Amino acid sequence: MSRWGASKRRTVARHAPLTSPTPLGQALTIAGVTATALLVAGGAVVAYFLYDLSASFAEDAVVLQDQTPLPPPEMGPIEGPFDLLVVGTDECEPELVAAIGPRCTGPDSMNELNDVNVLVHVSDDPRRVTVVSFPRDLMTPVPSCTQADGSTTDEIPKLQINTVYRLGGLACVTKTVSNLTQQNIQFAAKVSFGGVVAITSAIGGVEVCIGNDGMRDPFTGIDWPPGPRTIAGFEALQFLRTRHGVGDQSDLARIGNQQQYMSRLVRKLTSEEVLANPATLFRLAATAADNITPTESLADPLRIVQLALAGKDVPLDQIVFVQYPVLEDPYDRNRVVPDHAAAQGLWDALAANRPLQVAGDAGSNGGVIEVAPPETTDPSPSPSTGGTSAPDPVEEPVVLSENITGSTAEQATCSAGNR
Repeated sequence: MSRWGASKRRTVARHAPLTSPTPLGQALTIAGVTATALLVAGGAVVAYFLYDLSASFAEDAVVLQDQTPLPPPEMGPIEGPFDLLVVGTDECEPELVAAIGPRCTGPDSMNELNDVNVLVHVSDDPRRVTVVSFPRDLMTPVPSCTQADGSTTDEIPKLQINTVYRLGGLACVTKTVSNLTQQNIQFAAKVSFGGVVAITSAIGGVEVCIGNDGMRDPFTGIDWPPGPRTIAGFEALQFLRTRHGVGDQSDLARIGNQQQYMSRLVRKLTSEEVLANPATLFRLAATAADNITPTESLADPLRIVQLALAGKDVPLDQIVFVQYPVLEDPYDRNRVVPDHAAAQGLWDALAANRPLQVAGDAGSNGGVIEVAPPETTDPSPSPSTGGTSAPDPVEEPVVLSENITGSTAEQATCSAGNR
């Protein structure tokens, strides 16, 4: 095994390798995960620049259903906890039609899917960030939704989550995820993937880690050796699309790989390399404005500043990426259903604003491996001296179900590469 192999690798529940989405559906992952990381760590980076870009940003703002009106935004961090849903859809943008082919020219070209669904929860005092990724093949109840023409849809007891967008757009996806998670989602953003790949190039790329003996995926054109690799542009697209190159080649394994990218992008966005470069900041802002359709609650640039200020100083070990817990669908081994018991522990911990401890693997279905931290020698304890004050008590974390996989932005993971 390469030195980029696992430091530990627990056995995890293995679901069937889920069917692969279309190339377009795979490609939109770039937008979803990049925009999520941008909103988690880069909100403060881009928010002030959005004043100059606010007209295009708010042009197609979406109204959320059944939402309590928010007070007008004002300078300073937003008060209290909040939830933001990031939805990535596989719309056929004109510049991508030729490259994508039949998906954008055939009978399914008008059926826009929400293949990326990521919930960002920011707690209050102390601030913590929890990023929850939902598998695209998750089967879930869908509530009645209002469509663009004002008509309403019927409730659906069980539907694949990535088909909800075409029923009622961003508002319907938000309502569905809100019902599933018991979270009051005040803000949401629909993300187009056209041009978002440029984010990694604009910041000089993101360094990821390829584990085991390297990564090979003929479907995305990857044939990379093990070790660190800085990816930007098309290589970032290849990395985030790959399913056959990681873990058990399932979409669940791919989520862990995407979370590695998000974690490393968060660290890049909060580094001085980005924060001290005005040209880079403006390029990031312009890309975000061009590729995000917000809800009306998020369309005011001052509101974005409020959200950004609330989360800008969260320590990396308090930014946690998790996969929503699932079980194999007993009626279809290529689909998954919610593990409500495991999820309830997560929602209870968020409601109580408790720190989280992920007991499961760093990624589902063997998608990533955690890199062993460097060995250090603890210094000998200093002799006790009288009159010293007691250290601040450390809050005990909530240990999540082992069926919840994930890691913090402080942890280092590598892709569990296949060759």
